[in-house]
This record gives sequence, structure tokens and C-alpha cells, in this order.
Amino acid sequence: MCNQAVEKIFKAYYVKVKKEIAPYTHKLIRLAEECNLYKLMSKEQKEFLFVLSPLNIEARYPTRKQELFEALSNEKCKDIIKGTEEFVLWIKKKLGN
Repeated sequence: MCNQAVEKIFKAYYVKVKKEIAPYTHKLIRLAEECNLYKLMSKEQKEFLFVLSPLNIEARYPTRKQELFEALSNEKCKDIIKGTEEFVLWIKKKLGN
């Protein structure tokens, strides 16, 4: 769900900036680049996208779910949720401008 939250806020930003429908994609980095947010992101934010990006795809496929559950510790999940909240707030501030 964290991946989807970031995807949707990217698409909201895309629509506001470009005044057109956002592309039909789940690729977070592509969305960030196309709405010109990627160049504004810190190194840490870019690294976070690299962590977050594959989680949506992996979670969709039942054969990969068990691997995903094993790879994500409780602490890792907390970090991802915290990172997502910070990322969404950063983009919301940009939407407000």
C-alpha cells in the first residue's frame, strides 16, 4: 500500500503541474521524472523510491508474496511506512504551492 500511496500522490502532482491525465503506469521513478519531481528529490528520497518501487509488483504475484514476507522484517516495514509518510507530506507541500 505504501507504493500505491506514493504512486497516487505522484499522479496528483502530475495532473496539477501538467494539466493532463497522468500516464497509466505503476513505475514510481518514471512518474517522478515525468512530473519533474525527480530532479528536486534528495539522494535519500531517490534511494527510498528504489526500495519502494518493486514492492507493488512483488505483492501482486502470489508466488512472490512469501518471498516478500520473508524479506520484510517488522522493523523494515516500520521504516517503509515512515518513509512513505514523509514522502507524501513532502509532495503535499509541493501541491500546496
